[in-house]
Order: sequence, then structure tokens, then C-alpha cells
Amino acid sequence: MSTRVPQRGRGTASNPVNRFHGHHSVAEDDGWHQDVPESVNTEVRIELAKSIIARNTSPDIPFDRSINPYRGCEHGCIYCFARPTHAYWDLSPGLDFETRLIAKTNAAERLEEALNKPGYRCAPIALGANTDPYQPIEQQYRITRQLLDTLLRYRHPVTITTKGALVLRDLDVLQELASHRLVRVMVSLTTLDDELKRALEPRAASGSARLRAIRVLAEAGVPVGVICAPIIPMINDRELEAMIQAAAKAGASSAHYVLLRLPLEVAPLFEEWLSVHYPQRAAHVLSLIRQSRGGQLYNSAFGERMKGEGVFAQLIARRFAAAIKQAGLGLREQDRLDCSQFCPPGRQMTLL
Repeated sequence: MSTRVPQRGRGTASNPVNRFHGHHSVAEDDGWHQDVPESVNTEVRIELAKSIIARNTSPDIPFDRSINPYRGCEHGCIYCFARPTHAYWDLSPGLDFETRLIAKTNAAERLEEALNKPGYRCAPIALGANTDPYQPIEQQYRITRQLLDTLLRYRHPVTITTKGALVLRDLDVLQELASHRLVRVMVSLTTLDDELKRALEPRAASGSARLRAIRVLAEAGVPVGVICAPIIPMINDRELEAMIQAAAKAGASSAHYVLLRLPLEVAPLFEEWLSVHYPQRAAHVLSLIRQSRGGQLYNSAFGERMKGEGVFAQLIARRFAAAIKQAGLGLREQDRLDCSQFCPPGRQMTLL
């Protein structure tokens, strides 16, 4: 993979072939051509989904079902663990992932069908577990809003994870869901440094905008927490305590963190990003990642993939525990979601 500087607003300039390709080509500089990053517009394709609720049995994920309104994500976060999923569409986990997006425009219709099935059993649905439900194209397609409206009509609990300030557009429906104990929002906060944010997650909201989202949601009575993710050794780990304190001050009631994950094609993309933005620090960063991943850049084992192992990972865990204790953060009883209200429109609620 060649090392190229990404254009403004994109996480990477590289578009490596996905792992399912049997061959690939490599560009070599012959001295005659100067490689200048080209502007790449966002392209959105429409998908008519056959089903919309994804199930999982992962023991280290606190939900068993999720909905992703979009494939790919325009935020362009270089570290995004979802990048390899673009390979299933014969697209690159690199620039394709952040510029060639897929919108599931019939998501609300498919959700309603699923909720009306006689055998459906209610449990919180995680919205945006893979890609952000409030990425910029949601402004136009409003799929997330349609899903929330449907969930409210069915009195179905939902959790939302986002780094998009667009979540405040839907404050009205979130307040209504919250009044029935049917929603919890988790705002992903990676850094308070605007310069680092522009390089790390170029089209996501700024740290200050995310803190404002936490504040507005909390003041409106919507349970909101913060996820410090990912924690990247020698890049943003020094901000851990500051991010937790800032989120708590803004009104967050709970906090979580995830150590950097580099599955499959994400690892070489992240290495390239380091070589562009932090060349003098790159070797040290990668060394600490390997120390936390059993000598590799990634370990997918349940129980270890989220938090890591080894001295550095243990230090992060201790710092996090101390920080949330000092900030007084923890899931409150009133923030727990209520599944007992679920009832498809027109169907009588059970008395027991």
C-alpha cells in the first residue's frame, strides 16, 4: 500500500482491494508523476433490505440485536472496526467505506414486519452498532428518524450510539421515548483536541459539539452516557480522565471505554495513517498495541478484544475505574430500559 496524504475531510487516500479478491495491483512511483490526492464525492446507493434486525450471541456485547440504517460511514474514522464489512459488497475498506455508502431506505417497513411477528420477544435494539446512524447522509434520508418513530409507536426500547451532533434533530421523539423509559443514548467521544479529531475522524462532530449534545439530551431528560472509544496508545489515552470529567460535567450518567481494535484491513490502514500523521511516534504506538494484543495488532478473542491484555491495558482499566469513580458515573436505576410496554399497535397489552 502506498502512503498517500488523504484529502481534507477524508480519513484515508488509500483504497486497498478487499480480502476476497484473488489478485491486486501495486502502484510504483517512476519519478514522472506527482501523486496528488483527488477529490472524491460521496456516492449513496439504495438498498431494499430483506430483513433489518441483526442478531448476535457475543458474550462481550451488551445487546443481542441491532439495526444499522447504513452501510459504510461518511465520518471517515480511520480506526473504524466496521471497515472490513465493505468487502462483502466487493468494495474497499479504505476510501470506498467512507465515500460509497448504502442506505436501507425500507428499514422502518422491515422493522415493523419483524415486530409484528407472533414469535417476537422484546429486548432493547441497539441502533448504530456498526456504522453511525447520525452520519451526514441521515440529514437527507431520515432513516434513523423513521426507525425511532416506529419504535415509539410500538413502545419498544432502543439504545443509540453516535458521534453525530445530528442526534439533537430528533430531540422530540427521544424525549417521548425517554418519558416511557424506552431510550438511552451513548455519545462516542474520542478526543477533545480539534486538530486530532480532524485527522482521526474527519467528518464527525467536534468534541465540543458532542459535549453539547450530551448537555442538551441530559437537560431534556434523555438518559445519556459517554463511550471513550477507541483509546489509542500514545495518541489519545492521555485524555481519558479529561474526557470523562467533561462528559460528566455535561450531564452524562454513565461511561464506558474500548481499546483500539484493528481487525483485518483496518490494521494496514491505521499503520498508514500513523506514518502520515505521527511518523516519529508510529513505532512506539504499534509496539504498545502489540503488547496489549498478545504480540499481534489484533486479538479477536471474546473477553479480550474490547479491553486488551497486558500492562498497558491494565493501566488503562485502572485509570478508567478511578476516573468514573471520581466523576460519580454509573448506570442509574431510572436509566434502565423497560421492555414490559412493548405492544404492536392494535394489539391488546397483556395484563400480566
